[in-house]
Amino acid sequence: MKNGSNILIIRLSAIGDVVFASPVIAALKRSFPESRVGWLVEPAAAPLLKHNPDLDEVIIWPKSEWKRLWEKKRFSALWQEVRRFRLELQKGRYDTVLDLQGLLKSGILAWLSGAHERIGLGSREGSKWLMSRVIKRAGDPDRIGSEYLFLGQQLGLSTGKFEMQLVLGESEERSVSQLLETEGVASGYLVVCPFTTRPQKHWFEARWSALIARLNKEFGLPLVMLGGPGDREASARICSASGEGVVNLTGRTDLAEAAALIRQAQLLVGVDTGLTHMGIAFSTPTIALFGSTCPYLKTTRDNALVLYHKLNCSPCRRSPTCQGRFDCMAAISVEEVAGAAKQIIPPEGTDRNAGEV
Repeated sequence: MKNGSNILIIRLSAIGDVVFASPVIAALKRSFPESRVGWLVEPAAAPLLKHNPDLDEVIIWPKSEWKRLWEKKRFSALWQEVRRFRLELQKGRYDTVLDLQGLLKSGILAWLSGAHERIGLGSREGSKWLMSRVIKRAGDPDRIGSEYLFLGQQLGLSTGKFEMQLVLGESEERSVSQLLETEGVASGYLVVCPFTTRPQKHWFEARWSALIARLNKEFGLPLVMLGGPGDREASARICSASGEGVVNLTGRTDLAEAAALIRQAQLLVGVDTGLTHMGIAFSTPTIALFGSTCPYLKTTRDNALVLYHKLNCSPCRRSPTCQGRFDCMAAISVEEVAGAAKQIIPPEGTDRNAGEV
């Protein structure tokens, strides 16, 4: 890579990983200020990138359309779509691709770009054969986003503090303000994010209900619950047992609106999910509950705490051995979370965003 070149980042998903990888953008711009930087991503995570002033282009990979054509055995139409997308990619005249996903699908997309230099991060599934160089996944495992920091260091980038960077548009801010007004939330609220993709990463519904009631009583602020459309039944059960003071927005916001709600919150409590990681990115006071997955204990933020009780079986990741007891998450009590909240919420009247650039 050199100053003035065209550089494409590929990190298609998931939302949390896009958040973790976001410091790479600023590192590239600091190192090569005259370079043009693009990012190839799936539609779901694109709202987190499209307003970033250091990105010159955000390219959407139409994964669902390719999948639909494949499942319908419309191979000719699929080939035409692949060719069309390849031409679109090559219009960018990218000299270098950084494949941060390291999978076969991202490796193929890197190859389709036509870039002569293709650098893969921990490339597997055969994608290493599509790269001109592979950098292993390494770094301090306790630090948030450590593998991307390690990549930047290996490439000689000016990494700086290497803090996550998310930028929102004015429309999202306006939409959220209107939504809060409709729900009767005048000023100040807390956010809870109880949901994610794997049951072993969940805390227990009864504890969420008890925590919501406890935080509402102790801080005198409403609780806003966030999640996706598939989480509505669980959120309804939690809210029903929580009493008053909870605003259930589960399935009622898009990703950008959820991000705006998180950015403005006084506190976020969540499990290992993209929304929780966004809280740290926005420097919102955040408590992250970890169990089956390996946590980042170094958040780079003074107002972010990770609660994690390592057991002999930790981290089990996708293969729990506790017969559904989820002992690691059970070790986190309501009292522990409430105590952590008191530690990190700024004193009344303090502007937590003071000094931010």
